[in-house]
Amino acid sequence: MKNYFFIRLSCRLNLPRSHRANGFTLVELIIAVAIVGILATIALPSYKSYVLRSRRTEAMTELTKAQAVIERCYAANFTYIASLCPAAPSPTPQGFYTMTSVSSATTYTFTATALGSQTADTLCATMSIDQASQKLAADIGGTAQPSCWNR
Repeated sequence: MKNYFFIRLSCRLNLPRSHRANGFTLVELIIAVAIVGILATIALPSYKSYVLRSRRTEAMTELTKAQAVIERCYAANFTYIASLCPAAPSPTPQGFYTMTSVSSATTYTFTATALGSQTADTLCATMSIDQASQKLAADIGGTAQPSCWNR
């Protein structure tokens, strides 16, 4: 009887291949994690750069809106003086830029300066537009960056 029990138990432990537990080995799991890590280190900086560039559109939009408003005011009053013409909103609606304006009777300049997380955009830290529709941008060091308005 002892032999029968031992033989019966050993048969149960030697399961056929189709009944064995399936899964990943530790080596396969480590390789998968390494691949995901490599992809993340490549993709994350590119994604952050894209987000910063896309937020510049807020500055461009608000500068252009402010220009349209002050030009309508000039058409009615023949002056850009701040007391007669409204200033640009500050900060911008999404809060990524602060807007400032400088105006006289015949000239104006609106400037958008990066705020908060947008300050990581060191290439286009400030963007501005004036009465001649001259669009200017500068990096964090003050060097002109004409490509900022083209992206």
